[in-house]
Amino acid sequence: MDDTAIAFESPSARSVATGGNDPLDRISVRDYERDVEIGAFQSERGVDQRIRFNVVLEVGRHNAAQDDDVDQVISYDSITEAIELQLSTERINLLETLAERVAERILEDKRAVRAFVRIEKLDRIPGTLGVEIVRSQKDKVEALHKVEPVEQVDATPRPLVVFMDNSVLHSKDLAGWLDAIAAHELPAIICVEPAVESAPKSAATMAQRRIDLLSIEQNAWVLAGKDQRCVVVDSRTELDWAMKQDQLSVWAPSRIVLDAVETPESFAACGLAAWLAQQFSANMLAVIGDATLPECDGLAVARLTSPLELNGE
Repeated sequence: MDDTAIAFESPSARSVATGGNDPLDRISVRDYERDVEIGAFQSERGVDQRIRFNVVLEVGRHNAAQDDDVDQVISYDSITEAIELQLSTERINLLETLAERVAERILEDKRAVRAFVRIEKLDRIPGTLGVEIVRSQKDKVEALHKVEPVEQVDATPRPLVVFMDNSVLHSKDLAGWLDAIAAHELPAIICVEPAVESAPKSAATMAQRRIDLLSIEQNAWVLAGKDQRCVVVDSRTELDWAMKQDQLSVWAPSRIVLDAVETPESFAACGLAAWLAQQFSANMLAVIGDATLPECDGLAVARLTSPLELNGE
């Protein structure tokens, strides 16, 4: 077979073609289909599309066949379980990322030597769009050697999450509240409600949800414009970094909310703030203003009426 033919063959044929003179045993899962919300385009958000997985796993030789011992072999279920576990963990934009994560999970079993993972979208075009990767235990070892060892510490702080309604955002007391929030011992994430200005309305649920989230983000920028200490942040990675730098962050919710596997129960602004607090294992949600307090299991919610209360004075 020439290189072009091999490139478009099934992962099982590709594994044989690249197996060398001493091929390993292989197990495979073929044409495993799931309905998944995946994709970086706006048209792919809130919509499930069919995804097909083909996986071939090369394994070290063993005596399972001679002994008829199921405990010596890697179960086919380990492949499908790796796929299901990854799909339930996070929403992903790229097929490349999903393939990488699935391969990593499969190769956690040290008996697995090499994994071929092909993932295809079946609904985007009349044909299929896909990606295939090959990963091995050797790749994992080499990657580990390239990374300089660092001291492993739990450096993720628990933030102070503050919900601030428009009556406070546009009041003369704003500076005092921000001073108190900035002086708190915990790094702060400030959440706001939608902008005062009326936003467009849509009969489509997902469209209206996006409009409401964008209105909150507009208000986040209004707050940032009032005080240069306030920085608008829209990703989990940047929020983690900002907390370690004691930055006063204002949450722009669209990206984190829309990418979440488990979406918030309430999309009311204060409910979103409570959901964010739970995502970051915050000890408390501080509500400033007249917003209705959300009910949250395992999260203390307190309404504050004075900046002095924020620091226990």
